[in-house]
Amino acid sequence: MEKIINGLRYNRAFRFSTLLVLLLVLAAVFAPQLTQYNPLRARMRDAFQAPSSQHLFGTDKLGRDCFSRVLYGARSSLSSVLILVAMIFVVGTGLGVIAGYAGGWVDIIIMRISDMMISFPGMILAIAIAGILGGSMINAMIALTIVTWTKYARLSRSMVLQVKERDFVEAARVNGGKPLHILMTHIVPNILPLMVITAASDIGAMMMELAGLSFLGFGSQPPAPEWGLMLNEGRQQFQSAPWLMVFPGLAIFVTVVIFNLWGDALRDVFDPRQER
Repeated sequence: MEKIINGLRYNRAFRFSTLLVLLLVLAAVFAPQLTQYNPLRARMRDAFQAPSSQHLFGTDKLGRDCFSRVLYGARSSLSSVLILVAMIFVVGTGLGVIAGYAGGWVDIIIMRISDMMISFPGMILAIAIAGILGGSMINAMIALTIVTWTKYARLSRSMVLQVKERDFVEAARVNGGKPLHILMTHIVPNILPLMVITAASDIGAMMMELAGLSFLGFGSQPPAPEWGLMLNEGRQQFQSAPWLMVFPGLAIFVTVVIFNLWGDALRDVFDPRQER
């Protein structure tokens, strides 16, 4: 926490990217106050209206206001990707820490499962799992968690193997420290900053993969306002009504760039070699 406070104080890139992240979150939270239209209400007489002062991002084939759908889509997309990254972080880091600290057959089993998962193309496997489970945002998040946890497991395991051989961990063992106490007090705090940086840097990539699954029909289902689904709904009218794909695509692009910048700045804040 102290490093984050210092980062806000001294690191301009971190302050700027954090401000952009906060603006995104506020836009999602206050979506009902920022638009007067219901994103789910159809008005067939207003279908395919071009962007105007009345409808800033135009309307879709059902006459729904695209600006309100993009704003409400931020709620779905941001909440889903944050929950997804948290799931991957907890599962992957937890299994990696257990494998690295326990060793033996526990390490072998977890790492062999990890090797097996890595041998498959990630997105293809996620599509297969989501297809078996059925199209929904929850199932898409489960599929991506199953596919992506291996990265965190391997990284956290390698760090645990390094930390547990250090002198302060050996001293804790000699003094009678219990394994769980040593793990939570001496090992996990030392690997946590890098794992948090990895999770923050992956938010943009995970948003792209969630949007991709929704675009293919394995994520959010109609009439939910979700950016990937909106791209799928607008692709057939791209030539006659390009705004149906342009604005959701821009929303994804801007959000991914902001979170990538924030992840890079967060890495600089936690970098112990950084000079202030």
